[in-house]
Amino acid sequence: MSLLAIVLCCAVVLLLAYRLYGNLLARLLRLDPNAETPAVQMRDDVDYAPIEPKFLLGQHFSAIAAAGPIVGPILAGVMFGWLPALLWIVLGSIFIGGVHDITALTASIRHKARSIAEVVREHMTRRSYLLFLAFVWIALIYIVVAFTDITGASFVGRQTLENGQTVTGGGIATSSLIYLALPVIMGLLLRYTKLSLGLATVLFLPLVGVAIWVGQFIPLDLAAALNLSDAAAHKTWDVLLLVYCFVASVVPVWLLLQPRGHLGGYFLYAALAAGAVGLLLGGKTAQYPAFLGWQTDKGQTLFPILFITIACGACSGFHALIASGTTSKQLKRETDAKVVGYGTMLLEAMVALIALCCVMMLARGDELLGRGPNFIYASGIGSFLSVVGINPVLGISFGLMAFTTFVYDTLDICTRLGRYIIQELTGWQDTKGKYFATAVTAATPLYFVLQSATDAKGKVIPAWQTYWPLFGASNQLLAALTLLGVTVWLLRTTQAKWPWLVTGLPTLWMYAMSVWALWGILTTSRGFARDPVPWVAAILISLAVLMLIEAVHMLFRAGGRPAPPVVAAPQGAG
Repeated sequence: MSLLAIVLCCAVVLLLAYRLYGNLLARLLRLDPNAETPAVQMRDDVDYAPIEPKFLLGQHFSAIAAAGPIVGPILAGVMFGWLPALLWIVLGSIFIGGVHDITALTASIRHKARSIAEVVREHMTRRSYLLFLAFVWIALIYIVVAFTDITGASFVGRQTLENGQTVTGGGIATSSLIYLALPVIMGLLLRYTKLSLGLATVLFLPLVGVAIWVGQFIPLDLAAALNLSDAAAHKTWDVLLLVYCFVASVVPVWLLLQPRGHLGGYFLYAALAAGAVGLLLGGKTAQYPAFLGWQTDKGQTLFPILFITIACGACSGFHALIASGTTSKQLKRETDAKVVGYGTMLLEAMVALIALCCVMMLARGDELLGRGPNFIYASGIGSFLSVVGINPVLGISFGLMAFTTFVYDTLDICTRLGRYIIQELTGWQDTKGKYFATAVTAATPLYFVLQSATDAKGKVIPAWQTYWPLFGASNQLLAALTLLGVTVWLLRTTQAKWPWLVTGLPTLWMYAMSVWALWGILTTSRGFARDPVPWVAAILISLAVLMLIEAVHMLFRAGGRPAPPVVAAPQGAG
């Protein structure tokens, strides 16, 4: 079956969903183009800064996409076949993930760009607020753990191609460091000179391409430079990446987050374009089996594992943290929530589909399937680009750099959001509190990324692989908690019944899949004494159950009817 035909059909479905279901959601939420958003009301050009949707879309897109819609679809496609993964990506993004994102963003802007946790506190109880914050902080830690370790793996070793050429991890590291320097320079020029954003884009985007090209000629190989094994070099990069998280999350958004998000958005578009070129001109077909069965050789069942392995790309609780943490502070008009919230979720589904194609075009038994998902993705992108004559080394370098670029956005934003949470909980809002909260959030993942686990044969298991199921389950349960909070808000302020269907049913689905998965982690662990994973799973289940009890009590304490609004219905509430 042609990959092009499959992806085109999915793209048409997603486009129709944006036009039809997206418009319906905008009407139900009564998004008002004339309503003054918090970005305009509270503008300080540090955290609150209104920007045009075409620029905010790229920043938000690069922040939410990261490596999640790449890793998850590849892992799930290899495990269960490509068809279940494809169906979950398309249907999940339309009816669950997109709904989650637009309602979380709208809830935030209707509450002065405060976090979803603050919305929970206002419409539920302070106890719910504290439970939610604790859950979010734990989920953020595991996002940082998973993506730090998988990025560190990209910076070591080498990949030998069929033609004998090699792609070095040290070269990718060099390209990444150059890439990180470029948005800082761009931010300084935009801030202190008359350089326009358009001209800056024209100047700096080609430099990103130069960074990709030059990296392989001057590789930063820590293993060779420090006389370390690849495993030790990998751990060293993990530590350095967490140091980066600390620094990046305390600098002003104009210096790094906004310009890097702008460049990263174009990187995402370029990766999508690379996939489109390969699909259009490559004539590639789906060789991997569409369905491999309901259970893997390792005993993992499609329900619920598929739905927590593919988080980003179908539905991700992390998106609500971005939407209510940084994006809502930059949304210029309420109506921009449709394209920035719902639209970017559907775009992320396309990223996930391109990643899934990197598995679909491989034959079962291909040795590449035994590599990490970052290398499967990069090899797929390199294969797509080869149809237009691009050297495989450059194509794979581009794929690995794209993967790494997406992760950078996630790492520093997660650390920044973790800092916000600790400052909210402690009330320590001054400069010392800022650095303390950031240090705690950046240092905690160190314990997990430095752990070494082995399988039954004594082979070392990468930290990201150990914690990916926990990351996926906690991320999906975070989506369920966000949908729960949004549902309570809508029911209490609109007095309408549509939230039960639009956000209520997705809440139940995400709750069921994620708690089921966490329970499986808890009951099949190696033992509480040897493994921190079951402890975390038990804590997350407990927090989720307590939150659900709080919500049910809040909604039905008045004889089975939703309680009256605690504040006047926000402008535009349907």
